Amino acid sequence: MTTTAIAATAQTNVVAMPNGRSGFSLAPQSLDEALRFADILSKSSIVPKDYQGNSGNILVAIQWGAEIGLPPLQAMQNIAVINGRPAIWGDAVIALVKGSGLMERIQEDIAADQATCTVKRRGEAEVSRTFTMEDAKRAGLAGKQGPWTQYPKRMLQMRARAWALRDVFPDVLRGVHVGEEAQDLPSEPKNMGEVEQVAQPAIAPSRSDKVRAAIAHRKGAAQPVAALQDVLTAINQAQSADALKAAADLAAGLGDADKASARAAYADRKETLAREAAPVDQATGEISAPAPQEQDDFVAALG
Repeated sequence: MTTTAIAATAQTNVVAMPNGRSGFSLAPQSLDEALRFADILSKSSIVPKDYQGNSGNILVAIQWGAEIGLPPLQAMQNIAVINGRPAIWGDAVIALVKGSGLMERIQEDIAADQATCTVKRRGEAEVSRTFTMEDAKRAGLAGKQGPWTQYPKRMLQMRARAWALRDVFPDVLRGVHVGEEAQDLPSEPKNMGEVEQVAQPAIAPSRSDKVRAAIAHRKGAAQPVAALQDVLTAINQAQSADALKAAADLAAGLGDADKASARAAYADRKETLAREAAPVDQATGEISAPAPQEQDDFVAALG
């Protein structure tokens, strides 16, 4: 996609502005323009692979470039995310510093076993930084598979350059790492935060469970006896034989007069549950009479 095609595709506010040189600047002028521009570039095959299909990374790279003085396309070519942090390749770093107008001169001396970078900032003394092969060995870099094996002199040069330029021009580089240095740094372990204790959803106890818990609690310590109304409520709301028997257990704490009332309620509820559970004759639709009980389990429950 050519520059002209990009500007046409946006159809809006991404305006090609003359920049005093040949070509145009496509620097977005607003967040909306930046979002549209990033989306267009993410679909292009000429941007680095890390940015293809990732408009979010493109937007971040454009912003980083704007803060340190790189136009959008140069930012994507020269800013890389290494170990989760943005870094600038060494050639772009020296271009930024030279372009700032703050550098008076730079000299790089490269040998087989060391490299020295000497820079002078206007109005300040010269600063030299040296990186040796011994330094590389101590850092576990010498002989490392990749550029340290293929281009050791170049890697020594980039390390010395990175140290010198970052120390002398922090206001220009804004703390951004040099790519050749950043790729050799160990990746930082990700702090996933404290483990969140997820509470399991509470399971509501059944009515029979509540009744049994009340009985167990009363048996374990001296507690006031159950009120008649509580027993009647438990009996009338019982939905199963087990719940009804639990209600009978609760009635054990009643006085004789209250037991009579509880007994009557118990008998009615027991009959209702039996009738609801009785089989239906499919031919006539009649409900079969419940089988007679051999004993009154309310009396048995009361002991």
